[in-house]
Amino acid sequence: MIRSAFRFLRANPLSGQQRMSQSCLAGKVAIVTASTDGIGLAAAQALGKRGAHVVVSSRPQANVDKAVALLQSQSIQVTGTTCNVGNGEDREKLIQMTLDQCGGIDILVSNAAVNPFFGNIMDSTEDVWDKILAVNVKASFLLTKLVVPHMEKRGGGNVIFVSSVAGYQPMKGLGPYSVSKTALLGLTRALAPELAHSNIRVNCVAPGIIKTRFSSALWENEGIVEKFKKHLSIKRIGEPEEIGGVIAFLCSQDASYITGETITVTGGMGSRL
Repeated sequence: MIRSAFRFLRANPLSGQQRMSQSCLAGKVAIVTASTDGIGLAAAQALGKRGAHVVVSSRPQANVDKAVALLQSQSIQVTGTTCNVGNGEDREKLIQMTLDQCGGIDILVSNAAVNPFFGNIMDSTEDVWDKILAVNVKASFLLTKLVVPHMEKRGGGNVIFVSSVAGYQPMKGLGPYSVSKTALLGLTRALAPELAHSNIRVNCVAPGIIKTRFSSALWENEGIVEKFKKHLSIKRIGEPEEIGGVIAFLCSQDASYITGETITVTGGMGSRL
């Protein structure tokens, strides 16, 4: 019998893990911002495939409809709505709609980000800084502030911020954006001890160069890609699903003793402050 079990495990090394992963977030409700494309959509898929009811959002209604249809086709419980996280009324609408339709909130993945500027940081304007910090940093905090009371009612929860390797090593031409991503590392560390008493874990993911529409200017340029590959241990550009899986892990019981941390998912690119 033991030999048969070993033969089965060798032939199906992931079967037990897959069965567990399919239900490890059952009954949970997860809000993922900017989740109709790229890393946000991959996070919604990863959480949904593990049993969570995901709430996806984007500014254009057409994008929301497309993402909802895709997730439903994958047998994922999903609700969608338009939301500009930089707008206070939209943030409140997102939370209230989630409560009305799903009954509570267990997970927040704050993924929305903007970058309206490329160039020498000394050429950036006050308006550029206001917009980047308002969406990339302030909205992440204010969304957290809105969801925490509802997580406390459920006995706890998880908050995940999506930063970037640029938060550790500012990228040329992306100075203000990089600084905003560094701020998320600090926000993670500041919030984690304050929310731990409510059984709310706060963690962060810092992706490297991932094949998304947002970063297409980087990975579609072969010259830039080859330069990046010199700094990678895994000599390829990452896929959104590889970030989604890490986010789902951080929201699971497997990560129950992890809080205040940032996991870099960079293919081995050096990352330190």
